[in-house]
Amino acid sequence: MNKRVLVVEDSQVIQRLVEVCLRPAGFEVTLASDGPSGLNAALSDPPDLVILDVGLPGMDGWEVLSHIRADERTRDVTVLVLTAHAQEETREKADRDGADAFLTKPFRPNELRATALELAEGVRTAQTI
Repeated sequence: MNKRVLVVEDSQVIQRLVEVCLRPAGFEVTLASDGPSGLNAALSDPPDLVILDVGLPGMDGWEVLSHIRADERTRDVTVLVLTAHAQEETREKADRDGADAFLTKPFRPNELRATALELAEGVRTAQTI
């Protein structure tokens, strides 16, 4: 498959968990620990999928998402918002801001893997917005 995913997440534990979930499914995983480095990675070499936390240092995930959607190099990149903020308002904001899917932490590894695979193939799932 060799789909490329960029994980923008400040928690090394969550980064590792996402990586362990996705590598066996054939994803090439790149990690970024803050908003500015995540945005730079997305713009310099657009991935097939961005998994984006909301609470990031330097620049929050909402701002990263806004920049991704505004730039012609990345406006069509699929974005999965992965956050601990489970409120309906957060899901609605993700939808308004252009995210393709929304999952909350803690997540089930199989659910994350299945969602990422479906998004990488262009299929919208029940977990998508």
